Amino acid sequence: MTGMTRREALTALAATAAVAGVTSAAGAAVQTGRPAPTFTATDSGGGQQTLAGYRGKTVILEWTNHECPYTVKHYATGNMQALQAAATGSGAVWLTVVSSRPGGQGYVEAAEADRLTASRNARPTAVVLDPNGQLGRMYDARTTPHMFIIDGTGTLVYMGAIDDRPTASHAGVKGARNYVREALDAIAAGRQIAVASTRPYGCSVKY
Repeated sequence: MTGMTRREALTALAATAAVAGVTSAAGAAVQTGRPAPTFTATDSGGGQQTLAGYRGKTVILEWTNHECPYTVKHYATGNMQALQAAATGSGAVWLTVVSSRPGGQGYVEAAEADRLTASRNARPTAVVLDPNGQLGRMYDARTTPHMFIIDGTGTLVYMGAIDDRPTASHAGVKGARNYVREALDAIAAGRQIAVASTRPYGCSVKY
């Protein structure tokens, strides 16, 4: 995480979690195979999104920044929208998270978030606004995009890159190994996820 060590981020989270309404095991590292940090967060419609409320469903968290060229690649090519549509169409929950600070690259208020969703024909369940970065730091989200998948038991089963092509070139989408799609297909088939953790790539989250 740019400008902040993992220990510093967790310390900051412990100090602010009560105010943010976000809960997690104190000092627990985010790891696949373990319970995902629980949270309550506000979406662009003013509603509350809670991980506990989606128990029994697969939940995908996508950190985003609409000005980041790596994010632009996946939206301009329709790659992200296709994943969103496939996931939500099968009953999963997709939460797009904006953790950019006010004034930082990618920061949006509710109306702008909704406009972007409509203009790009994006298909998330909701867009979560996290301007103070509490949710991002809880999950140690480092880049845009940075992807997390939580299964119906509340276990974090995948975290990392969307695919194996760490480039902002739109051509990189074609032929890429899409780790998110693989993981979702494995969950649907009741198979073990082959690759549960990868190194994320993209722009740094603008906390």
